[in-house]
Amino acid sequence: MPEFRSGLYAGYVMHHRLRPREHRLRYSIFYLLIDLDEVEILAGRVRLFSHNRFNLFSIHDRDYGEGAMLSPREWVERQLREAGVESGGPIQLLTMPRILGYAFNPLSIYFCHRRDQSLSAILYEVNNTFGQRHSYLIPVPSGVEEPIRQQSQKSFYVSPFMTTDMAYSFSVVPPGSNLSVSVVGHDESGPLIIAKLAAVRKKLTDASLARAFFLYPLLTLKVIAGIHWEALLVWLKGIGLVTRPSPPDRPVTLGRGAEPKSNRYEKSGTNDI
Repeated sequence: MPEFRSGLYAGYVMHHRLRPREHRLRYSIFYLLIDLDEVEILAGRVRLFSHNRFNLFSIHDRDYGEGAMLSPREWVERQLREAGVESGGPIQLLTMPRILGYAFNPLSIYFCHRRDQSLSAILYEVNNTFGQRHSYLIPVPSGVEEPIRQQSQKSFYVSPFMTTDMAYSFSVVPPGSNLSVSVVGHDESGPLIIAKLAAVRKKLTDASLARAFFLYPLLTLKVIAGIHWEALLVWLKGIGLVTRPSPPDRPVTLGRGAEPKSNRYEKSGTNDI
């Protein structure tokens, strides 16, 4: 049986808030990288994984994009067309699956490719705890070197302790034997928060899923519990709540590539993890 393009990535996430009080967290996690062209093949061959039905691990279309209106691939391809971004190749979704029917994904990432298999865009899909969803679509020029650096204005309310008057800087090493995604949130005073995901690829099999279930028990429940626990700790440090604005009019914000440059805050976050 040929090896899947999909895989399992095990690693950790780190968040480090710099102002007005420092707050740091780190959690062990795993993600699935699902090639959207082979999701049904995966569901047929991996007994612990299903598509749009209950299993120990599962992916449900309604958890992504417009939900049940379009499949994740159809929805992403529509966003690429509207933005004038070349597509036609594989689209790989990095996400936490439902575990025993439950998942909450603060961030899922789509790696979108041209027909020649080169990366054409990255779409960052963000969910907040208020039941809202928004995405940031950023094209990737041909021949760009890794790490891929991108930028976007923040337009979606996520943390109740941060305004939307900010910008994001991304630094991404796309999925291979390893992957990493660093995000630095800036406001008018400079870097405010650093977040990083770093993980190592493993084969996506029943054995690797079973190991993940026992190494990261009830991970998706721990994600939502951890979000509320960390929010309590931030509040106890005296950081005030920010009023939640109306969601953006459009479901996707278009970002842009960034000039390569050294960033001491990004390096600090990377080395600390």
